[in-house]
Amino acid sequence: MKGIERLTFVESTTPRMARALPDMPMPGVVMVRLLRISAFGMGNFFEPVFRALDMSEHSFHVLCLLVSNESGTASPSELSEMVGTSRGNMTHILNDLKKAAYVTRTVSARDGRRHVIAITKAGRQKVEDMVPQLIEPINQAFSGLTKTEMQQLDSLLRKLITSFDKGALALSSSL
Repeated sequence: MKGIERLTFVESTTPRMARALPDMPMPGVVMVRLLRISAFGMGNFFEPVFRALDMSEHSFHVLCLLVSNESGTASPSELSEMVGTSRGNMTHILNDLKKAAYVTRTVSARDGRRHVIAITKAGRQKVEDMVPQLIEPINQAFSGLTKTEMQQLDSLLRKLITSFDKGALALSSSL
């Protein structure tokens, strides 16, 4: 199903959903649906690109985070939070990256219960090799947006992300 078909489905089902669930705040429900469809579409768009480069998008994101960290290290939980995946999935990602010799995993000197993930020379090289091959797909993915729209989307997504924090805080205090 193409994105336009998913949007048509949202448009056609929203009125029925509103009638069936009259107390649901439909603007918020539609927004959740649109964000999920966007994330799904982005995954579908980039999956073949990363497959051709022999790496998952999440794995590449992990390596980019490690490369950009001055120490070249992070904890698995930090990586999980920043990549936006579960800790269980992060374990699989890190195992794959370790097997490919892109990262190492050591026990923290400060806390024996924690691990430290460090990027290797091969991991840095993999990222450097992949970046030129990702420029065009990234540009194509957002080609339907103007520079101003990209800035607006950036601003709105940042606002939404912090709204989730505020909403969670308000929700937890009311329970």
